[in-house]
Amino acid sequence: MYEYIKGIVAELTPTCVVVEIGSMGYAVNISLQTYSQINGLREAQLWLHHIVREDAELLFGFFDKEEREIFRLLISVSGIGPNTARMILSSLSSGEIRTVIMQDDVRRLQGIKGIGLKTAQRLVVDLKDKVVKTAGLSGSLVVPGHTTSVQEEALSALVTLGFAKTPAEKAIASLLRENPAYTLETLIKAALKHL
Repeated sequence: MYEYIKGIVAELTPTCVVVEIGSMGYAVNISLQTYSQINGLREAQLWLHHIVREDAELLFGFFDKEEREIFRLLISVSGIGPNTARMILSSLSSGEIRTVIMQDDVRRLQGIKGIGLKTAQRLVVDLKDKVVKTAGLSGSLVVPGHTTSVQEEALSALVTLGFAKTPAEKAIASLLRENPAYTLETLIKAALKHL
């Protein structure tokens, strides 16, 4: 099992980072939470979760062990796959997820794309005791600047997270009209709340 990956950030989008080690680049799926931490870094260390499927091998990377632990807890719940867990981690911080679960805040969980009432309730019931035990440990990471506009990157991230292109475009355009100074991370977070 892979524990972490450390290398040069060759490419970075809000949903994926390519970490170069030697002459090989490894595509690692990330959450918006991790993206915010590594954006602008030249080198990075990501804590990994490796998923092997019949048709693919996927790497999910996290800025710190705490986020990886929350991800692992989330995917242990029936009905929560890795992409849904990544969506949750892109919508709420690790600390917010812990708080929401401990406070039985089913309503807030339902506000996340792909989470219905039953799934939100299951998350709270299955994870309440486990979430209390998770501890925060930090890692370190790195990444380069963006190559396309904030609007294009945000749209790409939202589509990758499973949102339809047209509603995502409308949400982004509306938000940018209100505040053209949005950073990529804040724009995506704001769009996630509107979709």
